[in-house]
Amino acid sequence: MRLLDLFCGAGGAGMGYHRAGFEVVGVDIKFQKNYPFEFHCADAFEYLEQFCQNFDVIHVSPPCQGFSDLKKMHNAKHHADLLTPMREALKVLGKPYIIENVEGSPMFNYFTLCGSMFNLGTETAELRRHRRFEMTQPPLMIPPHIHGTKSRVIGVYGGHGRDRRRKVNTQDFSTDERREAMGIDWMNGRELSQAIPPAYTEWIGQQLLKALEV
Repeated sequence: MRLLDLFCGAGGAGMGYHRAGFEVVGVDIKFQKNYPFEFHCADAFEYLEQFCQNFDVIHVSPPCQGFSDLKKMHNAKHHADLLTPMREALKVLGKPYIIENVEGSPMFNYFTLCGSMFNLGTETAELRRHRRFEMTQPPLMIPPHIHGTKSRVIGVYGGHGRDRRRKVNTQDFSTDERREAMGIDWMNGRELSQAIPPAYTEWIGQQLLKALEV
């Protein structure tokens, strides 16, 4: 089955769907030199309108800056809500879709995935990266959300890797450690900070394929 990966970034979500068994095509308004599959540099709304008929499933990861903790910073810029109009466009199409975004985003009937659900991290640090998912066909069972007992917690954001348990947010993890924690070996540090672990969408893709085969 073919999956359209809108607002694809460098392909964290796309890689997960690929591993689950989908043929993946990515679209982003910014050129993504490290995207590992077929890529089109285009406006997501325009591409969806023109080529939606070529795809069985659509995944979207609209920009999250307007919903994340960054919006509270004194120098925060205004970011338009692209999630809401994209949801309306997807509903009109009637195809299976997945919307991914950060905590605080305007999602409906969503579930949350975290790195701890998939044993992600490094030898000494656990990856805690919470992301919300809204689907037309949500899975019946969600993996247990139990944080582990490792001494450190890695957060991958802002181009850095920081220990989320420390009061002083110093850069504690190298780019290689962040790649290991995310299960991503083809991105640079900036791209990692915008990505989600492929483990999330590999699991979602497997659940979705089962539902579509019924």
